[in-house]
Amino acid sequence: MSELIEKIQNYLEPLLEGTDMFVVSIKIKPTNNIKVFIDADEGFSVEKSSSVNRKLYAAIEADELFPDGDFSLEVSSPGIDEPLTQIRQYVKNINRKVTITDTEDKETTGIMKEANESYIKLEVKGKKPKDITEVEIPFANIKKTVVQIIF
Repeated sequence: MSELIEKIQNYLEPLLEGTDMFVVSIKIKPTNNIKVFIDADEGFSVEKSSSVNRKLYAAIEADELFPDGDFSLEVSSPGIDEPLTQIRQYVKNINRKVTITDTEDKETTGIMKEANESYIKLEVKGKKPKDITEVEIPFANIKKTVVQIIF
């Protein structure tokens, strides 16, 4: 399965080169259902998704990865409720409210103000409205980060 994922990743690289899009993950179910999750710095539109889907589908068929043509392909964004997994996703979500679960299962919610290869910085409100502190959390201590939807 990892060999198939690597081949699909190799098909995607030239399709995404020079764009603001990047691969978040690739999953293949035993039923040959391929799920490709892509994000983009400026948003992953339906048009971008369908374009990548058509080109990737054609590449998989042309290379006969599934000789009987017995596969399905889904290309989409990971969804807003999915945890962030890559630094590019963190950078894209600066100035948004996130909840971080650390390696000790402690949750911290705040506005992400900075993200780099080493840590992220959150602006966290205290009990009083004027009590705001900045918290640096090293990536090594992050178990999960989820963007919070504000209505």
